[in-house]
Amino acid sequence: MIRQSEFSLRKVTLSSLVWYSCVLAGWTLLAVAVAKVITTSSVQLVAPLLMTAFLLVVLELLPLIQGRGHDPQGVVMSTAFTCAMLFVWGVWPAIIMIAVASTASDLRGRKNWWKVLFNPAQYTLSVGAAYLVMLVGGNPVSLAHPLTRFNLDDMVWIVGVWIVYFTVNLALVAGVLTWTGSFRNVVADDFVHYTAMTFSVLALSPVIVVAALHEWSLLPLLLVPLLLLYYTAQMSLEREHAAGHDALTGLPNRTSFHFELDAAFVKFRRDELPFGLMLIDLDDFKRVNDTLGHQVGDDLLVHFARRLNDAIRPSDKVARLGGDEFAVIVFDADEADVRGVAERVRDSIIEPIELRGLFLEVDLSIGLAVCPAHATDGTELLQRADVAMYIAKDNRTGIEAYSPIRDRNSADRLGLLGELRQALDDDVLVLHYQPKVSTRDSVPLGVEALVRWWQPGRGFIPPDEFIPLAERSGIMPLLTARVVTIALDQMAQWRAQGMDVPIAVNIAPTDLVGNSLTHLVAHSLRHYALPANMLQLEITERIVTHELEEAKQTLRRLREMGVSISLDDFGTGYSSLMRLSSLPVDEIKIDRAFVSCLADGERAVGIVRALIDLAHALGVPAIAEGVETQEEWQVLNGLGCDGVQGWYVAMPMPAAEATEWLLGRLPLSHLQPRSPALVGAKPAVIPAADEPGPSRNQAI
Repeated sequence: MIRQSEFSLRKVTLSSLVWYSCVLAGWTLLAVAVAKVITTSSVQLVAPLLMTAFLLVVLELLPLIQGRGHDPQGVVMSTAFTCAMLFVWGVWPAIIMIAVASTASDLRGRKNWWKVLFNPAQYTLSVGAAYLVMLVGGNPVSLAHPLTRFNLDDMVWIVGVWIVYFTVNLALVAGVLTWTGSFRNVVADDFVHYTAMTFSVLALSPVIVVAALHEWSLLPLLLVPLLLLYYTAQMSLEREHAAGHDALTGLPNRTSFHFELDAAFVKFRRDELPFGLMLIDLDDFKRVNDTLGHQVGDDLLVHFARRLNDAIRPSDKVARLGGDEFAVIVFDADEADVRGVAERVRDSIIEPIELRGLFLEVDLSIGLAVCPAHATDGTELLQRADVAMYIAKDNRTGIEAYSPIRDRNSADRLGLLGELRQALDDDVLVLHYQPKVSTRDSVPLGVEALVRWWQPGRGFIPPDEFIPLAERSGIMPLLTARVVTIALDQMAQWRAQGMDVPIAVNIAPTDLVGNSLTHLVAHSLRHYALPANMLQLEITERIVTHELEEAKQTLRRLREMGVSISLDDFGTGYSSLMRLSSLPVDEIKIDRAFVSCLADGERAVGIVRALIDLAHALGVPAIAEGVETQEEWQVLNGLGCDGVQGWYVAMPMPAAEATEWLLGRLPLSHLQPRSPALVGAKPAVIPAADEPGPSRNQAI
């Protein structure tokens, strides 16, 4: 598919051929008109001629713009005076005056140079073609021999003049505009937009002729109804603008956005060019309102709206949908193009926004959806961009494109959910184990259990696709129960082989609501006769930021049982020290995003050092994730990091391989756990036997 997003005269196209032909013929005809007027020996009806010419120029500068959905340039009321001049004094003065008026209007409107050259030329040719109708009708008027009498019979050729003028003008303009679409479609659009208003204006031309022939001094009175019509149209535009724009930011509002989105789909069905939709949400905007007040929040929205307008392309459409939510329609663009615009939008807010002496750092969550790849109607495209935006917000990734498998409402996702339920019933999920070791002596500190799912027909399904699905669908407790059960079963097998290996299991924030998790852990530890301090539960920093008191209470109960709590992905959230110090954790795991940057310089090393020191200040060990090189290990050891985990140590392994790996590093005698997180752990406090809890074989 060939895309042509701007006018070009360097390529041989219908658009460029029409432009060159029209400009050459039109300006040549204009030169002939000037020569004819200059060489005219006498001019009759001079006063009405000058008055008509003056009014023609004035009204050319006051186009009638009909409003949204119509041509933004409007219909010029001067067309009636052009035709009147043509009827009375012939083609040459009409050509000269319409060319002068058009050029003045285009220069005043600061139009592109190619439009300034084209518009007078196409008007000249349209007037010239219309004059041929007069010649055929036997009315060869001129400056020296003007029309002296007007009869109703003249309306026959006058209507013919109108039709020819309108048709030639429409064809020439549509020919040049074929860079925006097919000739047929452009003609059809312009015919709908132009016809009614143009012929309404042309209908005034006989009145102007009568006034010029009988009482030319009354011609200025015609300005009264025309100016009233103009100002009525302006007031209507202002009301429409107010109804379609946001009062705070001045951007188009939700109503205008839906209109533009419908128009985008019409254009897509006509030209088959893809386009994208971006939904933008300001992160933590409510906190700005609550902390600094709504006036500062409003100022922030205004400043962001300006930056957003500057970041998008001129052809794109932006709107404020309400609150801190904005939308952008990106025309003639595939997913890569839309993502490029989204990245420019995010880059536009890198610099803090200064408001009332405060410098606010703002971050965005942007969801992308593309027509036709993701949807072919407005409601569906909007819904899918919304899904992508909330994925970006939940994962703090900034920009996300729509993916059916991550959409909990899509048919594919619903199918995946059903398959996950079946996988739980069939007990086909397995765990791989990734060791973590001490940085000082490489002694294993334990392993992390990572769930794996191989689905026939789909292959390997990444955890980041089905775990969020489980969280949102309500089956996360079932998945957690299965993972805990498999992990403790493996721990019991290792224990039978003389290896005491602590196992860490990831749990979701939803697992900490209610008593299900504590009952599960208590029942499973009792079932396998395992010490509670061998089990470690890993939570993410999201729990800290959400300030869920119920979750904290659940963690405290688990800790009282003797279970160890590890804070995973530390440093990627927005937790304060106050919140962190109130959370019952026994270990902090530094996110791999920081570890991977250790080679970047002292600043990156300093950040990791600060995270390690913070963990030690809280009295817990620091474990670094994502260690992939010996150099990273050595730097972390020098910084006092207690343990490491990553591909440099070992990749996640199935149980059999993990057993061999551990056998090569642990003696076959009973060993006390070496993890600093488990030193001094309390003995397990197991709830009463009548408390509910799943067994390995029961339906979950």
